[in-house]
Amino acid sequence: MDVEIAAGSSLQLKKLLTQHPSCDLVIFEANEDVANRVASVEAMIVEHANASLLVIVSEDVLNEFRLPVQVKSDFVVQGAKEAECGARIRSLLWPGNEGSATDFLSIDTMTINLATYQVTVGGIPLDLTYLEYALLAFLVTHPGRTYSRDALLQRVWGFDYYGGSRTVDVHVRRIRAKLGPELSQHLETVRGVGYLWSA
Repeated sequence: MDVEIAAGSSLQLKKLLTQHPSCDLVIFEANEDVANRVASVEAMIVEHANASLLVIVSEDVLNEFRLPVQVKSDFVVQGAKEAECGARIRSLLWPGNEGSATDFLSIDTMTINLATYQVTVGGIPLDLTYLEYALLAFLVTHPGRTYSRDALLQRVWGFDYYGGSRTVDVHVRRIRAKLGPELSQHLETVRGVGYLWSA
């Protein structure tokens, strides 16, 4: 496998993609201004190559991070173990070898791809942050069961999250708005307790 490195500037990456339009994978570490930098790299790949994109992000930007939708993409958190990085790269380079029918959940017009962290409604990708996706996927894969806000914080945000439980309400509100009126009816509020996904 040939490896080319473009360190530092978007100009260097653009030059590299122009010289190697048949490259298979771009690995990009987004440290600051993540949304704009990832969008810029995505645009360069669309224009100059036919590559997949693996984004490396820090844990503190997961709340706002969105996977690109114009190219096949995935992400890892900085400090991820070699085995996880390898699995993500294999899934991008050799699609079909890692997936199965169980990677897809379909509810009405919505499809959740558990392998690529993407959600579509009527075939159109939803613009979800990672945590919005993670919360939706968790509830959908545990239908008919009510989870308290604290339980959701532990299951989705992780044990190290120190923010208030009302952040769950904010994420649920955003998810409902993005799902639209019909699908959002499945995401029910159980007063005084938390939330459930009704099948």
